[in-house]
Amino acid sequence: MSAAAAAGGQPKDAGLQPERTVLSWTRTAFAVAVNALLSLRAGFVAGEPALVAVGALLLAAAAAVVALAAVRRAQLSDVSPSAPPPRGALLSVTAATVVAAIAGVWSVLAVQGAAGAGGVPGAAS
Repeated sequence: MSAAAAAGGQPKDAGLQPERTVLSWTRTAFAVAVNALLSLRAGFVAGEPALVAVGALLLAAAAAVVALAAVRRAQLSDVSPSAPPPRGALLSVTAATVVAAIAGVWSVLAVQGAAGAGGVPGAAS
């Protein structure tokens, strides 16, 4: 009999938290990747090389977030589920998410600016 069962409580399902954590990190990586692709496309369409560079960096960041998710899952499998994630990883993912949001807004503005200047054929003005 486990300690939790002996205490009258339900046994803890240790498999759910690592799974939820990995899903959360995967969703974050997907959001960063989508903004990266949006930035790349907008950069090419609007002719802004800086936006293309940001998109490429965000793609690399999305891959890094996926790798961090795998590392975190391994950590949660080996260590107590309440073990905090590394501070550097959290700061890096937060920075990537903020840059992705800024790049998304920049992409929309760049495409609208190019459409207004007549630089994007077929784009609505």
